Amino acid sequence: MNRNDNNRKGKPSKKGANTSRGKGNPRGSAPMKREQAAKPFDKNQAPAKTAAKKANTKEGIRLNKYISNSGICSRREADTFIATGLVSVNGKIINEMGYKVKLEDDVRFDGRRINPEPMSYVLLNKPKGFATTTSESKGNTVMDLVSNASNSRITPIGRLGRNSTGLLLFTNDDKLKEKLSKKGMTRLFHVELDKNLKAADIQKIREGFSIEGKKIEIEEISYVESKSKKEVGLKIKNLGNSVIRDIFAHFEYDIVKLDCVTLAHLTKKDLPRGKWKILTQEELNLFSML
Repeated sequence: MNRNDNNRKGKPSKKGANTSRGKGNPRGSAPMKREQAAKPFDKNQAPAKTAAKKANTKEGIRLNKYISNSGICSRREADTFIATGLVSVNGKIINEMGYKVKLEDDVRFDGRRINPEPMSYVLLNKPKGFATTTSESKGNTVMDLVSNASNSRITPIGRLGRNSTGLLLFTNDDKLKEKLSKKGMTRLFHVELDKNLKAADIQKIREGFSIEGKKIEIEEISYVESKSKKEVGLKIKNLGNSVIRDIFAHFEYDIVKLDCVTLAHLTKKDLPRGKWKILTQEELNLFSML
């Protein structure tokens, strides 16, 4: 299992984890001078090649390379397909050789949208104090925590409030996002309330009720074993965050703590708070059964 060290700001590794590869000089390099060895390494300083690569990506990449990176064909073949009008960018047929596109553009080959990035699936155990957003103007966000997890443009599926904790899934797989958005995804929450939850209220929540004309249904709810009646487990097939607070606010309870302990078939086992991991193929395959 690969995990991250969220304090590292350097170039992400190919495996998603940020383990070091060993000590000593690379093969064939000259011995390091004493003054060089004493000089601290600035982890925030990206190598020149990496910085240049990022700058080029922002300016755009050639369309034929974009197509080639998607695995459809070679660059030379891509030029032929472009010339014959099989490629569109943001709804417009492109015949121009050397045309540049950005990663966020809608590029389609023969009507099918293509993606030049490898599919990536990252599970985070979110700590408090991080907003679930891709906006850079919201302070600390979950994107900061997974910045070294993948070279692909992953985004979160579903939401957890800034002060909520627990499991959050990230991916660049649009098909999986669409599937889970339509069907929902079962999540189990450990909820701590400001006061004991009455047995009558827990029964009403279990049976289902309406808020402003909208039917609210949950899969399971029960008191947490060996804990006070302030703590309950709530299983709900919903990707939103506010609905859980709405449920308890409807019965005049405030949530003190909210922790997502399972997400579909995924659990927090061996995944400490604030850490992430790359999903295994077995874990990924189970999503096809949802």
